[in-house]
Amino acid sequence: MKIRLGFGLLNYPFESGKEFFRWVEMLEEAGVDSVWQSDRLISTDNYLESLSALASLAGCTEKIKFGMNAIVAPLRDPLVLAKQCATIDYLSGGRLLPMFGVGYPKAAEWAATGRSSDHRGSKANEMFALMTRLWTEESVTFEGKYYQYKNASIAPRPVQTPLPLWIGGSSNAAINRTAKLGSGWIGGITSPEDVKRVIMGIKAKSAEYGREIDDDHYGTSIGFRIGSVDDEAVVNSPFVKRTGIGENMDLNPLFAIGSSSQVTERIRAYIKSGASKFVLFPIASGSKDVFDQTQRVLAEIKPAIEN
Repeated sequence: MKIRLGFGLLNYPFESGKEFFRWVEMLEEAGVDSVWQSDRLISTDNYLESLSALASLAGCTEKIKFGMNAIVAPLRDPLVLAKQCATIDYLSGGRLLPMFGVGYPKAAEWAATGRSSDHRGSKANEMFALMTRLWTEESVTFEGKYYQYKNASIAPRPVQTPLPLWIGGSSNAAINRTAKLGSGWIGGITSPEDVKRVIMGIKAKSAEYGREIDDDHYGTSIGFRIGSVDDEAVVNSPFVKRTGIGENMDLNPLFAIGSSSQVTERIRAYIKSGASKFVLFPIASGSKDVFDQTQRVLAEIKPAIEN
């Protein structure tokens, strides 16, 4: 089982587009496996739109893979989404890692767009089945409860055959969805124990469906900081605050904060739980801090973790 470290961004920490591209170029030069863009359509904070950002990476990188962590599928049109993913994979020579979720029921996007979050899981299931067919078949006729297509086709289709379908979420529904339709799973900010529970659940369900997901297609997201929980970047981090962790509580059940060796041991705890692909989110204040945190992982943690 290969262990691979990737990096992700939540809100946009850089002061210009050039800094973003310079950060990604640094990751590619260091041999980082992948870079991931979080997706948020409604926010007062700066967030890049995932697919637009990844399309730009297709043209300015050559080796690094990239994905979205994660697009809320029911907020998108499945044909447009399938076409966008196919285009990015084609232009990048097969380096897209599409990852999807169903979203939170009270996310701002639902109310802002006048949509209901009801049945979002069922809608996503239809979308995943439909998009998988659009990526592989010449012509698709689809009669679902929520989506109906007749003789739909897209070209060019993805370079990767099949195009991976990574799925997020840790509920029983997400476990079943991944086992039935997905080719990989990456968890959100959660504990090693919960990661183990989900991975074991997916493997058991996959067997019931007569499917098997590669062992190196299970991963998780980790918010990290090489430093102290008292650092200003941690104290003021909206990333940390959004988890609902209160004052004077231990952050390390969910986050990896401490020395390089402590962060390394935290990652190893997830490896013991069955995870092999990691999306590391720097808990940082400003672009310089993001670069500093990233460089320390590349120099001090990546060589000790990857095989």
